[in-house]
Amino acid sequence: MEIGSSTRQDEKAAGLFARSCLWLKLLPQEFIAKVCGVGGNIKKLAKDDPRRVIHSIKVGLALSVVSLFYYYQPLYHNFGVSAMWAVMTVVVVFEYTVGATLGKGLNRGMATLVAGALGVGAHHLASLSGHIGEPILLGFFVFLQAAVSTFIRFFPKIKARYDYGLLIFILTFCLISVSGFRDDEILEMAHKRLSTIFIGGASCIIISILVCPVWAGEDLHNLIALNMDKLGNFLEGFGGEYFNSTSTVNQESKDDNKAFLQGYKSVLNSKSSEDSLANFARWEPGHGRFKFRHPWEQYLKIATLTRQCAYRIDALHARLNTSELQASMEIREKIQETCTKISLETGKALKELASSMRKMTKSPSADVHVKSSKLAAKSLRSLLKSNLWENIDLLEVIPSVTVASILLDIVNCTEKIAESVHELASLANFKTTALDSCTSDSDKAEKRNFDCPQVVLTIEDHQVSPENEKTLARP
Repeated sequence: MEIGSSTRQDEKAAGLFARSCLWLKLLPQEFIAKVCGVGGNIKKLAKDDPRRVIHSIKVGLALSVVSLFYYYQPLYHNFGVSAMWAVMTVVVVFEYTVGATLGKGLNRGMATLVAGALGVGAHHLASLSGHIGEPILLGFFVFLQAAVSTFIRFFPKIKARYDYGLLIFILTFCLISVSGFRDDEILEMAHKRLSTIFIGGASCIIISILVCPVWAGEDLHNLIALNMDKLGNFLEGFGGEYFNSTSTVNQESKDDNKAFLQGYKSVLNSKSSEDSLANFARWEPGHGRFKFRHPWEQYLKIATLTRQCAYRIDALHARLNTSELQASMEIREKIQETCTKISLETGKALKELASSMRKMTKSPSADVHVKSSKLAAKSLRSLLKSNLWENIDLLEVIPSVTVASILLDIVNCTEKIAESVHELASLANFKTTALDSCTSDSDKAEKRNFDCPQVVLTIEDHQVSPENEKTLARP
């Protein structure tokens, strides 16, 4: 028994030693694999948006500049330890876009100026009340401004644009008024802190604007256009996918080409990005194609309509993945032509609107597709009201009617988006382009068909009576 027990212990120890040796042997390989994985992620992140690398360099440059106030003896002699406030300002103020940096910088500068002045005034009033009453008055002033400022932060519009400024206001007022109780040189302290904060904020704003600027307004403009493009791509390909018009293509190539069916999903969760970009864009000065007081609110209106259209497209996408509720081929063939036409024309309209937004031009080509989709929608409504659905099982009709109803709703959404884009074009003074600049001859033909009314002449063969024959023969 003792021999068997010792043998098992030796085997266990040998197994543990072997596993330890194997782990130590594989450790360098795992370490190299992790390092390569991190390097690949860094490369992908930088490749997706090279502006991120430039932004990192800009932050380092701004910190290096303001650090001179601490390293350079003459500057340090003038500002002292307060020079560190310039470094702190750069760290908290410098943001990715110009609008975000301007917003934070102006919020911090104005809040520091106002709070510093009120803090000095509160300290002066409290000092007039004597040694006993001074701390009581200071505590009351601190309580009053903190309570009022915190309550004001709950207003949605204030919170969206000035929340950071109110936080800095509370902090600066407390620092100036409370520290002034123990420090007699309160004016000098306030002056140094205010100066260094302005220096740090100015450094951030200047570097952000002059060195490869990233404009929030331009990002918002491109994001809205990209979202409409994604919806257009889905709608252009939905008809073929739902009605299996691409059945001749092998399954492998079909799977490769279905990536466009997933692009719309990013539009569903883009509200927070759009709101923040619009808020930052309001702080930015006129730049490039975007003049001062550009109608950024109209972008949010277009984004809301685009997102509503994306929700309906999500319902259409669910019909592609619900095989147990698919309608029979006979029923689907009845609505295939009109539904495919609606899907194709609304997709083309959204892509034309996205293109005109990118180029900031007024293009009438989108209206051609909107009119065509409305005509197809009218035909589909007539078809749904006809007697084609008699003697058909109701459960077989429901899936097709559901798809048709969603497509009709998408036509209305597309029309609203087109109206909003046209309104933006008027507000932002987009350039006007002629119809001859349409991308395809078919679009021009459709436009001519809409503009030129068709006149039909009907000739009826009437028999001439003998009395009328005499009348016609009389000179």
